Amino acid sequence: MQLVRGLHNLRPQHRGCVATIGNFDGVHRGHQAILARLRERARELGVPSCVVLFEPQPREYFAPDTAPARLARLRDKIELLQAEGIDRVLCLAFNQRLSQLSAAEFVRTLLVDGLGVQHLEVGDDFRFGCDRLGDFAFLSEAGARLGFSVEAAHTVEIDAVRVSSTQVRLALATADFPLAARLLGRPFSIAGRVLHGQKLARQLGWPTANVQLKRRRVPLAGVYLVSTEVGGVRYGGAANIGVRPTVAGDGRPHLEIHLLGFQGDLYGQRLAVQFHQKLRDEQRFASLEALKAAVDADVAAAQALWQAHSKSLK
Repeated sequence: MQLVRGLHNLRPQHRGCVATIGNFDGVHRGHQAILARLRERARELGVPSCVVLFEPQPREYFAPDTAPARLARLRDKIELLQAEGIDRVLCLAFNQRLSQLSAAEFVRTLLVDGLGVQHLEVGDDFRFGCDRLGDFAFLSEAGARLGFSVEAAHTVEIDAVRVSSTQVRLALATADFPLAARLLGRPFSIAGRVLHGQKLARQLGWPTANVQLKRRRVPLAGVYLVSTEVGGVRYGGAANIGVRPTVAGDGRPHLEIHLLGFQGDLYGQRLAVQFHQKLRDEQRFASLEALKAAVDADVAAAQALWQAHSKSLK
């Protein structure tokens, strides 16, 4: 799969494709249905499939403090889109210039002059342009004039729930990981590189891997039973994700994992952490002794639950 960053990097060989546009946060089963139709149209027309993404996502640009927590970072999305068999991703920097394009300018600049789109797949709620005129009807009329076809995605429902990134976040907020997995089509996970931390957990007797999050907000907070694969072996663990209120921190979310039975050095490795069950909310403790007692209990609970979980998989 080819990644193109910015309109300025589009070349003549990139013209002629079928495309879809959106955030694709989480690449859930609703997105997967759009991508399946995109691949089908690409085969029919004999051209590449292209997904157009924005970075940051528009709501993150306009209202960074209230934008929804990300389900997937850009790197995760690109990997998921590659797994879906997409030929090309065009990542556009969502900035002042792009945000001020009218719907008509967006169509002409990106779809016609930039990509030479032959067919466009869009979500049923897709809107664009600084004038907010860009919707399915606008695209259909523009396509009829400018030579590309447009198809609207149909709503995908699972268990009578409309599949959306918002629904995935709601499932995660209530720790309904089975529902989140059904909406996503895979278990929910967070991936990141292991960095050096304060080494406080090691002093408490439970060394942790500090997984880099690189995001302002996360869709989870608390202590969880998790698992991750290291060297071909899946380990259970107890993880805290949050702002670490008991110790002096930077106010940003952190993910710390104690892997059950693991011995070794994880620094620099990239881990994909799956979440299975919530153990408790994150809380502030009056002392490090109280924090240690809570962590002891968390690890004991994770050990018992992971043992039961592992048996159910055999």
